[in-house]
Amino acid sequence: MGSEGCAASRKPRFLCLHGFRTSGLILKTQLGNKWPESVLRHFELDFLDAPFPAIGKSEVEGIFDPPYYEWFQFNKEFTAYTNFDECLEFIEDYMVKNGPFDGLLGFSQGAILSAALPGLQAKGLALTKVSKIKFLIIIGGAKFRSPTVVENAYSTPIQIPSLHFLGEMDFLKQYGLELLENCVDPSVIHHPKGHTIPRLDEKGLETIMSFIETIQKKLDEKGEKQ
Repeated sequence: MGSEGCAASRKPRFLCLHGFRTSGLILKTQLGNKWPESVLRHFELDFLDAPFPAIGKSEVEGIFDPPYYEWFQFNKEFTAYTNFDECLEFIEDYMVKNGPFDGLLGFSQGAILSAALPGLQAKGLALTKVSKIKFLIIIGGAKFRSPTVVENAYSTPIQIPSLHFLGEMDFLKQYGLELLENCVDPSVIHHPKGHTIPRLDEKGLETIMSFIETIQKKLDEKGEKQ
């Protein structure tokens, strides 16, 4: 992408959904520490805190300062959720007041949510008051396991461009691979770490820059048509 094209282009705006019992600030710090400015400068990122204060111990306690938040609560099997509809309404309300957004970036619980939202939106079950989600960045993601949510969120393939980070040691890896099968146009960055936001090696950097080029081109084309 030439610098002249970048100067004339609108950066893609992503709403960023953090992991379970962390925060928007923590996700912002994690990305800032792990990804180079040469990548981050191509995005406009908005970091939202989940609606519910953490009701248990956070895995990042002692690494990142509180407060910590969670998007919804769930049972041990991850098949039943509490405050799920309230969570969807909270995200939609924020998008209405602070949008428009082009895409969603999510890590862990935020990634599971992000990957489900395009399907729920297409069925008119979420984000009905905002423009369609056009892009996804999924870090340490997976599919929901509730039969109802599965039917509603993944009954049709995810058609939009998506970028997925899969960690070799991530306990969610097999579920992240299942999510990939539901995507028509996925780009994938494999990394050797666990359930974390990874640094970008040379191949990862190449993949994310190619993804940025793809979504920027789609945005520019849409701008020209308007």
